[in-house]
Amino acid sequence: MSGVAAKVAKDRAVAEGLGTNKNPAKYLNQDYEELRTQCLASRTLFKDDQFPACVSALGYNELGPNSPKTQGVVWKRPSEICAHPHFIIDGATRGDIRQGALGDCWLLAAIASLTLDQDILAQVVPDNQSFEKDYAGIFHFQFWQFGEWVDVVVDDRLPTKNGELVFVHSAEGDEFWSALLEKAYAKLNGSYEALTGGSTIEGFEDFTGGISEQYELKNAPADLFQIIQKALKAESLLGCSIDITNAYDSESITSRKLVKGHAYSVTGAEEVVYRGQKVQLIRVRNPWGEVEWTGPWSDDAPEWNSIDSRVREALDNKAEDGEFWMAYTDWIREYSRLEICNLSPDTLTSNDQHKWNVTLFNGSWVRGSTAGGCQNYPGTFWTNPQFRIKLDEPDHDHNGPSREPSCTVIVGLMQKNRRRQRKLGEDLLSIGYALYKVPKELQQQTDVHLTREFFQKTPAAGRSDTFINMREVSKRMKLPVGDYLIVPATFEPMKAGDFCLRIFSEKAAKSLEVGDVAKANPYEPQVTDKDLTNDFKNIFQKLSGDKGEVTAKDIQTIMNRLLSKRTDLKSNGLSLATCREMVSLMDMDGTQTLNLIEFKTLWLKIQKFMEIFIRTDNDRSGTMDAHEMRAALQDAGFTLNNMIQQGIVQRYADGDLTINFNSFISCLIRLETLFKMFKHLDKYNSGRIEFSLPEWLCATVI
Repeated sequence: MSGVAAKVAKDRAVAEGLGTNKNPAKYLNQDYEELRTQCLASRTLFKDDQFPACVSALGYNELGPNSPKTQGVVWKRPSEICAHPHFIIDGATRGDIRQGALGDCWLLAAIASLTLDQDILAQVVPDNQSFEKDYAGIFHFQFWQFGEWVDVVVDDRLPTKNGELVFVHSAEGDEFWSALLEKAYAKLNGSYEALTGGSTIEGFEDFTGGISEQYELKNAPADLFQIIQKALKAESLLGCSIDITNAYDSESITSRKLVKGHAYSVTGAEEVVYRGQKVQLIRVRNPWGEVEWTGPWSDDAPEWNSIDSRVREALDNKAEDGEFWMAYTDWIREYSRLEICNLSPDTLTSNDQHKWNVTLFNGSWVRGSTAGGCQNYPGTFWTNPQFRIKLDEPDHDHNGPSREPSCTVIVGLMQKNRRRQRKLGEDLLSIGYALYKVPKELQQQTDVHLTREFFQKTPAAGRSDTFINMREVSKRMKLPVGDYLIVPATFEPMKAGDFCLRIFSEKAAKSLEVGDVAKANPYEPQVTDKDLTNDFKNIFQKLSGDKGEVTAKDIQTIMNRLLSKRTDLKSNGLSLATCREMVSLMDMDGTQTLNLIEFKTLWLKIQKFMEIFIRTDNDRSGTMDAHEMRAALQDAGFTLNNMIQQGIVQRYADGDLTINFNSFISCLIRLETLFKMFKHLDKYNSGRIEFSLPEWLCATVI
C-alpha cells in the first residue's frame, strides 16, 4: 500500500513540474544546496553515505570485493592528489577526458561531444562549482533518466592507485570536472563497473533527454541526407563511426586519414553547385584530434576552386581542428553507422529552432499481469500495456509513401534501470513494439483495453525493426493522419521490467494510456418471490433455523460443502473472512446477517461467478492464470487500469501466478464492495470522496 501511495504522490509532483531541467528531482532525496550549507556551517567536508567511498562503489565482479583490480585502491580528494586542484580551467575541452581502467569509452565519447555545445554542457555540469569559493567537498550534476531530470550529488573522494586517478582524468591532472561527472553517473547506475560497455547514444540521451536513431549506412534510406539536414536544423546531436573488424583495427587510420572505431560528430550538411551539378556535402569533426580526411572536398582539395567563391568562403575551413567536409557519397561509403540524438523541447538550446513535440508514457511489464510477450504469443500479447496517440496535424512536407497527408514520428521504447540490476544477475531484456491503426468504430472507446480478438484481425501499421536486448529501440516512421495504438513488449512473456515509451512528433500529438480508468458494472440479479422455489426455501430453512437469517459461518458451511463436490473448481475452502465480506456486500439492514431475498441474490451472484471462472479456465485446470484473470474480471463487469490489475495479481495469485476459485471469489466480492462503497459516499458524482482518518481506517479495515 505504501508503494502505491508513494507512486500517487510522485505522479502529483510531476504534474506540478518536478523532473524538468529547470526543476530536477533530487536523486535519493539529497539536496545539494542544503548539504553544502550544512558542511560549510560545520566546517566539514561532505561524505556521501548514499555512495560511500568503498569497494561496493567500484563494482560487483571484476571490480568487486577481493578482485585483483581493486587491490591497492585508495580513495582521495583532489587536494590529496595534486597541490592546486581545479574544477574547470578555461572551459571544458576534450583534453579534459582521458580514459582510465574502465571500459566506458562510449560514455567518454559522449562527454567529449558535450564540450562542443556549451549550453548542453552547462545543463549537465551546473555553474558555480569550484575548489576555491565555498568548497565543501560536494559537487552535483544533472542527468536525464527515463523521462525526468535528476540532480545527483557526490562527494569528491575519487579512487586512486599509486597517487593517480584509476578512471577518467584530465591530460594535465589538475582538472577534475570529468572525473566527478563520471562518479555521479556511476552513482546513478549503481557502481563504476556498471558503466562497462555501451553505446555513445546512451550517453547522448542521458545528457540531453533526446531520443536516438541509428542508421546502418550500407542500408541508408534514400532521404537520409534530408533527415540529417532536418536534424541539424533542430540542433540534434549527430555522430558517425567506422566499424572495426578485429582488435587490431581499433584506432587504425585509413589511407585517407579516417580513424576506425572513433566517434565522429556530424556538424553540417549542405548542397553546392559544382561544375553545373548539385553535390551534397557532409561536415564531420573528430573531437579527439586533428587527423582529417584527405580525399575530395577536404581542406586543400581542388574541388573548392570550382564553386561560387561566396559559398566557398562560407563553408571552407582550413584550420587543423579535426573538422572537415566530404562528399555525401564518400561519407556513406567510408563510414559504417550514423547515430542521431533528437533533442526535446526541455533541452536548453536556442528558442528559434524547430523542436520536436514529445509524448512520454511510463509503464511496467509485470509477471502475470502486463508481461504478455510479443505477437508470437497471441494468448497473452493483448495484456501488454497499451497506449494511444492521435495524429491529426500533417507535416509541412506532409506527403507520405502513399501521397496522403502524413506525420513524421520517432517512437522509442527504453527499458529502465537495467545497469543497476547487473549486480543482481539481470541484464537487458529483448524488447520491441508494434503499432496499430485504430478503426473508426473504436476511436471513441478510449477506456477499453483492446482484446486478443482485435490483434488477431488487425495487421500492424508499423513496428520496431526487431526485438533486441538494447536499452532503447527506436524507429522513424511516416504515418497517415489518424489514431494509433502502440503496444510495447518483451520478446517472451513473463519477463518483468519497467520502461518508458516516447513519441517524438513534428506536430503535437494527443495521447492517453488505454484503459487508464476504473469502473464497474457488476451482475445485479433482481430477485422476486417467483425466484424462491420450495427447494431453495428448504435449504435456507435448514441453514437459518429459527433465526430466519443466515450468518457468515452458515454461508461458509454450505459453500464449502458445495465446492468439495466440484472437480472443475480447485478450492481449499472459502475463508470466514471472505464469507463475512459477502454478508457485508449483501446486507442492506445492517444486521450482519442475510434474509431469504438477500441470500438468494448472493446465491445467483456466486453461480454467475462460477460460470465466468469455468468459461475463462481455458486449460480446464481448475485454476486460472493471471492473464486469464484479466479477461474474467472484464467478463464480470470490471474495467480496471494496469496498476489495479498488478495489485490484484500480487494479492490474490499464488507463487506460480495461478488463481484458484477461492481467490477469484474473494477478489470479485472485494472489488464490488469497494465500488459500491465509493458510489455511496460520492454523493455528487464528482469522482472524488473525502475521508477523515478514522473514516478511512474504518472503511479499509472492515
